[in-house]
Amino acid sequence: MTLFGTAGIRGPVAEVVTPELALSVGRAAGLDGETFVVGRDGRETGPALAAAMEAGLESAGADVCRVGQLPTPALAFASQGRRGVMITASHNPPADNGIKMFDDGVEYDRDAEERLEGRVEDETPAVAWDEWGKGHREAVLDQYRAAVVEYARDLGGRVEEPLTGLRVAVDCGTGMASLATPQVLERLGAEVVALNANVDGHFPARESKPTPETLTDLVAFLEDGDFDLGIAHDGDADRIVVAAPDGEIVHEDTVLAMLAGHYTRESGAEDPVVVTTPNASARIDEQVDAAGGRVERVRLGALHEGIAREQEAGDEGTSIVFAAEPWKHIHTAFGGWIDGVVSAAVVSRLVAEQDGLDGLRAPITERPYRKVSVDCPDHAKPGAMDRLATTLPETFPDGSVDTDYGVRIDRPDGSWVLVRPSGTEPYVRVYAESAEVDALVETAVETVEAAVEDAR
Repeated sequence: MTLFGTAGIRGPVAEVVTPELALSVGRAAGLDGETFVVGRDGRETGPALAAAMEAGLESAGADVCRVGQLPTPALAFASQGRRGVMITASHNPPADNGIKMFDDGVEYDRDAEERLEGRVEDETPAVAWDEWGKGHREAVLDQYRAAVVEYARDLGGRVEEPLTGLRVAVDCGTGMASLATPQVLERLGAEVVALNANVDGHFPARESKPTPETLTDLVAFLEDGDFDLGIAHDGDADRIVVAAPDGEIVHEDTVLAMLAGHYTRESGAEDPVVVTTPNASARIDEQVDAAGGRVERVRLGALHEGIAREQEAGDEGTSIVFAAEPWKHIHTAFGGWIDGVVSAAVVSRLVAEQDGLDGLRAPITERPYRKVSVDCPDHAKPGAMDRLATTLPETFPDGSVDTDYGVRIDRPDGSWVLVRPSGTEPYVRVYAESAEVDALVETAVETVEAAVEDAR
């Protein structure tokens, strides 16, 4: 049985993430710890699924702390020293929902997820009636917001209101950021104008996933206004999108490179490490290398596993200063979870200190980027990838090769191409970045199509 994807369990509530599933997962998870904190986002189905989850946990003997509606990073914050469950489908459509598990502020790794899947399949029974756990309510949102504010105040030197004079437009997308990002930025001294800042699980203002195509309101608002920065979040506030004062959406890898370079420069470690994913741009490596650090990559959706791996492999001088994949950032000095609210605070402070977003972007080389999907039936993926481990390096003989998570070629001019199989759809994905990206993609796709044809 496979329940967990790259970001927990997600799917339509009518068919996949049902109350019955939540009850079963809760009962399976309740064997892992004595206390669980349970929260939910603003989706209409959240209260019923949270209730089913709580019933499962308590019937397995665990105590439950109910924290209600809050951003996913706030739930992760609250799970420190205990375990946590967030009922959320993040940026999925409103008819979906999901389950995300935490242990001491860190997402469950694959071993823990497989353990739960096995228990669900075996239909873990309830404990004896007099061993059931108890539930209580707890307010954690204010504590989380205060912790983010303190972290941002101390970043690079204590300043009580480091965002004084900064004007920021925040598109909350009627999601959980409505309860956190505007409040945090205002306490840091910014003038904040919040868009779509009422929580509504139907997501009537725009789709929950913030993209250049869905952020038309924010873009128009920035174009017509006088702002230093625009910020947008997804439904549960673990993702962030950054927009320039003129409404341009800043590429997600540029934002990642800004933050990675900052944390590497500020680190006093002998061996500062940034963990990212195979599809992340070489502009990140360039910024980290220039600051005296190194970049290590891990599979998509497994930043927490990459952090643990590098911590275990490193010596006393090694420090994981930042971890991120496009749109999602782990600020390791704050906590071990993906946190879009902290990203909003940190980016805003860096913009204020640089006297504008342009100053942050200036050192970063932004090459054109493309992502293409090549049709490939699931049964042909292993054979195609085996062939590509040989044929893609032959196609680009001037590059260095990494086959840990697909096949990635990094070329001397800073361009790169990555080929990896989709885990959920019948495609092989091609990612590329280059000053001549169309030509690079065309050549890579020809090589991929030949490998897929041979493997059919």
